Amino acid sequence: MKGYKTIFFSAITAISLTFCAMKHELQTEFPQEIQSAFYQKIKNGNENSATHFYIEFKKPLANNIKLEKIYFHNEESPVSEITKNTFVSHFYQSNKKEDLILNRNPAKEYGNKAPVVQKSKFDLKFNEAVLEYTKDGKTLFYKISNVLEKPLR
Repeated sequence: MKGYKTIFFSAITAISLTFCAMKHELQTEFPQEIQSAFYQKIKNGNENSATHFYIEFKKPLANNIKLEKIYFHNEESPVSEITKNTFVSHFYQSNKKEDLILNRNPAKEYGNKAPVVQKSKFDLKFNEAVLEYTKDGKTLFYKISNVLEKPLR
């Protein structure tokens, strides 16, 4: 019986340590100087809207650094290169609402879909984003603070 307890507690300890290693460690500095980080909102009619997140560097991005994703407003999106200094990430939202059946009889509400709640990988404030990037083949994360919204030109 003592052997089973030892194995059980060893397994619990190993699982706990595995989950500790899965946390993403945020870097305090980015390897290059970021000139600005901002976003712009675009409304396309009544149903769709988009947010475009821009990152501008003072110098062209080094060859050993590749920008992968942006985590912003509980969403994530891949990063695309516009120029050697400017990168963008697009977040698309659909405002289309599903019809709900509401009735006193719960059996008549059958078919209503439960809302999909997405939990972000990071606990961010409204004006913060996390940049996922690879440097020399290693995946790293950098938190961008004070992200501003710029109006469309």
